[in-house]
Amino acid sequence: MEKYTLITGASGGIGLELAKIFAKNNNNLVLVARSFDKLKEIKKDLESKYNIKVKIISRDLSNPNSPKEVYNEIKQKNIFINILVNNAGYATFGKFYDLDIEKELNMIQLNVVTLVHLTKLFLDDMIKYNEGKILNVASTAAFQPGPLMANYYASKAYVLSFSEALNEELKDRNISISALCPGATSTGFVKRANMEKSKLFHALKPMHPQKVAEIAYNGLMNKKQVIIPGFRNKLLAFSIRFTPRKIGPKMVMNLQKEMN
Repeated sequence: MEKYTLITGASGGIGLELAKIFAKNNNNLVLVARSFDKLKEIKKDLESKYNIKVKIISRDLSNPNSPKEVYNEIKQKNIFINILVNNAGYATFGKFYDLDIEKELNMIQLNVVTLVHLTKLFLDDMIKYNEGKILNVASTAAFQPGPLMANYYASKAYVLSFSEALNEELKDRNISISALCPGATSTGFVKRANMEKSKLFHALKPMHPQKVAEIAYNGLMNKKQVIIPGFRNKLLAFSIRFTPRKIGPKMVMNLQKEMN
């Protein structure tokens, strides 16, 4: 049975850069995203540059049925996903009471429920073959509450906690779980979240997604439990431990306010 790496949210940003790195390191790929046309272009490019196979699946992973559909399609191809990268996700920006509840619930479905469902489905196969690695993309947002992005920060805190707990459960097996916690990154994330006026992404110099992906790949291969790219992001994540609980939300609120 052939081995493949599955990457969700693979049509751009960190997901696309990870696809390039995995391809360069001779990994066959299954790429999942909403845009079929973008995936076709990526497949053509990667297969022409590297001696690998790329399979693409166009799916809206915020649909509750999509994880099982993706899993069943892969099982029909008779391949083994030995590396799973749960990268798909997005954010909303604004005061919770002003936001569209359907978008909030859709985000939680994608950022949390889909990630957990895909992890469970493919982890069962990894346990069967006693081999596997899973990279769950969290965020530096996971380390504190986030006013104006309340559900996004909470969703990433879930991903981090879930990943760390699961990694401990699997210590006696040849399977590792890593949580990637990037800070501000130059992707389409800010535009989709309507955060162009937020002070946060102007105060912090975003990292390039290629650099984030390189650090993520190396951390995953070395079975690192929590991967935080960039010294400043590490410092921010570490310093929150010494910040009084009631101060953290005030700091984030001030950082995320819209510029005048």
